[in-house]
Amino acid sequence: MCLGVLFLALGDAVSKWLGEVHSPLQIIFFRALVSLPLIALLAHFAGGLRKLRTKRPGVHLLRGLIYTATMVCFVWGLTLLPLAEATAIAFVAPLFVTLLSVPLLGERIDPPVLIASLVGFVGVLIVVRPNGDAFQMGALVLVGAALFYALMMITARRYGAREHLWAMLFYMTCVPLVVTALTLPWVWQSPQPWHWVGFFASGILGVAATAFITLAFRFTPAAIAAPFDYTAMLWAVLLGWWFWGEMPDLWVWVGSALIMGSGLAVAYHDRRTTLKRRPTA
Repeated sequence: MCLGVLFLALGDAVSKWLGEVHSPLQIIFFRALVSLPLIALLAHFAGGLRKLRTKRPGVHLLRGLIYTATMVCFVWGLTLLPLAEATAIAFVAPLFVTLLSVPLLGERIDPPVLIASLVGFVGVLIVVRPNGDAFQMGALVLVGAALFYALMMITARRYGAREHLWAMLFYMTCVPLVVTALTLPWVWQSPQPWHWVGFFASGILGVAATAFITLAFRFTPAAIAAPFDYTAMLWAVLLGWWFWGEMPDLWVWVGSALIMGSGLAVAYHDRRTTLKRRPTA
């Protein structure tokens, strides 16, 4: 899980660097272009390309469009905010999943989980406190990315048991590849030689992160693996400081602590609930 999160953070840093020159749409196109054959290769070794068969193309199209919106908002947000602040705002996504699971999946939220989620949103407000037009836009865009990501996870909960993992990843990557390809005539910027390295690295890091995080959740209960997602904040601070000289202020740390604390509380509550419901011999 920690390796997967590290790869995610490195991929975010590469996207932020590329975003200084290139449109988010062009970055996402090359990321999908590199990722797609790698996902197909992993699917082949995981049981053959038959794993990519599906009877629900409409579901995959919907998830792909949501994923496209997620990536566009997130990469755009990375260009507007420091890396650590962008990462902190992205942590609100699991809280969105918790709250949206009530109207969209018919699930019930226990009072402790609701309180923890509200505390997490207070943390987000502290991190995104208004202090300039660019900051407000960046914060709004990243909250939008977190919301779209939560919708993507909700659809995964609803249809994931009926579709193979690699099929979901494959088609989820196909859609942004096609959508962003259609926009290239309007957003294209000729890459410098070192930019090609960045595009290639972004795709590889994204697939590697997905593979490692998937393995983590396969071998470990979600309530144990999920909290390690917050190691992303450490990498975001280090990478932001190293490459851009960014250093979060006190309020970013305070807000991040509230967001991470609420997420850990939800994970702990879910684990206790799971253990209580488990039948004993």
